[in-house]
Amino acid sequence: MRPNMTHALLAALLLQLATSGSFRGFLPPAVDAQAAYEKALRAVPDPARMRESMRRLAAEPHHLGSPADRRNAEWIAAQLTSWGWDTKIETFEVLFPTPRERIVELLEPTRFTATLAETALPQDPTSSQTALQLPTYNAYSVDGDVTGSLVYVNQGVPADYERLEKMGVDVKGKIVIARYGGSWRGIKPKVAAEKGAIACLIYSDPKDDGYYEGEVYPAGSFRPPQGVQRGSVMDMPIHPGDPLTPGIGSTKGAKRLDRKDAQTLTKIPVLPIGYADARPLLEALTGPVAPTEWRGALPLTYRIGPGPAKVRVKAAFDWKIVPLHDVVATLKGSTWPDEWIVRGNHHDAWVNGAEDPISGLVAMLEEARAFGELAKSGQRPRRTLVYCAWDGEEQGLLGSTEFVEEHRADLEAKAVVYINSDSNGRGFLSAGGSHGLQTLVSGVAAEIEDPVKKASVLARVRANRIAQEEKEEERQTLRAEPGLRLYAMGSGSDYTPFLQHLGLASLNLGYGGEDDGGIYHSIYDDFTWYTKFSDGDFVYGRALAQTGSTIVARLANAEVLPFDFGALSSTVRRYVKEVDELAQKQRKAIEEANRQVEENVAYLAADPRKPFVAPKSQVAVPYFDLSPLQNAADALERAAQDYDKAFEAAVASGLTPERAQQANAILRDVERAFAAPEGLPKRPWFKHLLYAPGFYTGYAVKTLPMVREPLEQKQWELVNPGAKLTATAIERAAAKIRDAAEALKGPRSAAP
Repeated sequence: MRPNMTHALLAALLLQLATSGSFRGFLPPAVDAQAAYEKALRAVPDPARMRESMRRLAAEPHHLGSPADRRNAEWIAAQLTSWGWDTKIETFEVLFPTPRERIVELLEPTRFTATLAETALPQDPTSSQTALQLPTYNAYSVDGDVTGSLVYVNQGVPADYERLEKMGVDVKGKIVIARYGGSWRGIKPKVAAEKGAIACLIYSDPKDDGYYEGEVYPAGSFRPPQGVQRGSVMDMPIHPGDPLTPGIGSTKGAKRLDRKDAQTLTKIPVLPIGYADARPLLEALTGPVAPTEWRGALPLTYRIGPGPAKVRVKAAFDWKIVPLHDVVATLKGSTWPDEWIVRGNHHDAWVNGAEDPISGLVAMLEEARAFGELAKSGQRPRRTLVYCAWDGEEQGLLGSTEFVEEHRADLEAKAVVYINSDSNGRGFLSAGGSHGLQTLVSGVAAEIEDPVKKASVLARVRANRIAQEEKEEERQTLRAEPGLRLYAMGSGSDYTPFLQHLGLASLNLGYGGEDDGGIYHSIYDDFTWYTKFSDGDFVYGRALAQTGSTIVARLANAEVLPFDFGALSSTVRRYVKEVDELAQKQRKAIEEANRQVEENVAYLAADPRKPFVAPKSQVAVPYFDLSPLQNAADALERAAQDYDKAFEAAVASGLTPERAQQANAILRDVERAFAAPEGLPKRPWFKHLLYAPGFYTGYAVKTLPMVREPLEQKQWELVNPGAKLTATAIERAAAKIRDAAEALKGPRSAAP
């Protein structure tokens, strides 16, 4: 207690903490004890231990199905067990093809054979572990051996093909070469196949992560000429996880699809290459000069083609089933053992994976050690903690997805929140997720000290975001907001099945922004690179462990789950405004196109001597009715306000445990109300109607996807039905929030 405060002042302060972001959800008598518990947790994480854990876990390549992958899982499990956690390794069996043959050859007008290999460096000891390394390739490419003219398609996203069509370039029957960027890599072969291409090459341009950005490795942190970005090209916007067992856990006896029926395999062969291998192919192209924004940093004139470059691409794979090893550790709660806070970070890598994912994993392990040490001293969390080290994330979120699909019933009954991390580095806190948790994250970020700047990580990230924002109006908005604005999550890491499939409130945490480089998914992502160019002293690893453990502790111990729906309401209103503006923009574009058609017709009719040119047909201007969304946003705002009043009154008056638990049972279901059982069109596995990965972005989020994507893709007939379905989901959430408010108020006295 604070001896210089009067009882009244102390009571007022504790009440403020219990209703603010600091200790929201804790009744005033519990605030001091929780503060002491968190302080003890944050004192445990040790940068030296994280460094040694990374040295061990990244000592050799440990991709899915490798002996080192299994050894790492066993070591992680042994560590967790030694810290007092009940630990098991859960095994699934998944499709994971690796290459039998890879060929990229330039046949005309000159001959060149791509090396398709990365160069071992004497300054980097583990880069020479050639026998243990996966070759450079893209997982879930189909087999193929094709020859055709080459076309450069920039980043290979739909807008690039629209530009090519205007230039009169057709890729049908051609091989395309695309540079990384603009979308997730799996979108590039997907769109290429839709346009009729027969193969896809993806290369890393030095403008994006090579010498254009800085010195290349080993002199600097950026990608050297032979560096290659491996990666999955599974069509994850359809569904992540094992391609042969969609919707069910890929256990030993699971019923599997025939490979020809798997929806998420590519339709054409695809291989990744470094910019040293890409240069001769691009130099052999003629045809139109590429638009300015399509040009990279290679010393050549970027041209489109097709030809005269003729290329052969061959890719053949073994299509084997391999074991996957998830490590699952449980620390049983003392008060509410059937309510789970789930925390995860993957342990597999494409090669040695020091940055991706070991930098995040070692921080999470230090969190687990902290909770274990305090539990041994009698300070056990009130809710059960479930800490998971996932396997097979790199291939398509396999370990987390199979776990969610196998344990759906338990997770739906018991899970409260899922908290994810992945890679970690130096710089600013990055936090995304469900906006009902935004106040919680802001409160924690205000209490974690940046290890370099010695300010709170909240103050630092707010200052950076305001400085980076170009629009003055948005800068003013950010200044006015008291906390940290969470970014909306699409896909790309292990939160996806929890948020997008289960509808479970989720977060994704990490630090970075001051350690740029070009070693992603290459043999150079190892202990040597990380300790030289990233968080080599692991002080931001400690910051991540402190941030994660504090968020987990508040969720685990709060009498009332610390959701705050004001941030959710304002976020939904912003999304509704955005899609409304997009709808107006699309209508105006159609009206302008129709006006130009009318002018063309009038021009031709005015002078019969002009040769007749059939005018382009006009398009019917669609009618968009987004009023259901606006009404639902209003209902959500009113519900959030009602909940705040009920929450503050309940905490001030002394909430009974029974009423708190009644409210908590409802609060857990608010996020799930946004999930539609029927899922999204063309991809029913994805069920969340506020956030989803874009069908043509892969990772990047589309908010209000059943409205935004039809507007963007000009599927006008889907907009109004999508608005109604989305509004229904928002209204479901609003109803849940109102129910929680009523639960906090308790039973009303009978009328006299």
